[in-house]
Amino acid sequence: MDRRGSGHREYGLVITCEHGGNQIPEPYCYLFNDQQALLDSHRGFDPGALSVARALATEFTAPLVISTVSRLLVDLNRSVGHPRLHAEAVRNAPAEMRQRILEQHYQPYREQTECLVRQAIEDYGQVIHISSHSFTPELDGKVRNADIGLLYDPSRPGELELCERWKAALKTCAQELRVRRNYPYAGKGDGLTAWFRRRLSPATYIGIELEINQKHIIRTGRHWSALRKMIVESLRITIDRNY
Repeated sequence: MDRRGSGHREYGLVITCEHGGNQIPEPYCYLFNDQQALLDSHRGFDPGALSVARALATEFTAPLVISTVSRLLVDLNRSVGHPRLHAEAVRNAPAEMRQRILEQHYQPYREQTECLVRQAIEDYGQVIHISSHSFTPELDGKVRNADIGLLYDPSRPGELELCERWKAALKTCAQELRVRRNYPYAGKGDGLTAWFRRRLSPATYIGIELEINQKHIIRTGRHWSALRKMIVESLRITIDRNY
């Protein structure tokens, strides 16, 4: 995991994708009968997020943690107790079933990610955690006016600095793209990166959520392939110059 172009690196890199698919494991399929359209929508998963996560992990030879179980069964980017941790069908299921879902899917994902993050800190002294997501172009009748969002906690200097430089690198690679920070969501809201921030110091943990407008994924073809490559290249430029 040495930084490309040098023999030494002072950070570890971990890539995750919490909403990579819309699968429902067989024991719970009956809860989602006649809900395939919902599962296929942005509420069921983050289209494109998994392919970006895999591209980043491949480029940087970084450990990758992914889930292809639908967020409707259990949202791995929510805290236990959050009202949107489960879809309504699961919320109405017996408590024993919800606990089993957490034990089978939620807890192992968190434990694996935490193990890799802490190992990177032990090896390098600092970890950059990139969590790959995508967002629907329109929500509740409002058009989202960004192509890429970088979510972070503004109170943590390392996250602020990395996002400033990543935004600049993205604009250098593709000036036509609209890149916004802490949009379309607030970076310090409930999520996996916020969970790590409560446990790890700003000096050792930098957690960024990468959000890509799904309108680019819908286009598919060479456009989507080129955008993935540009995202990877922009992060390489950001990291190689500054870390």
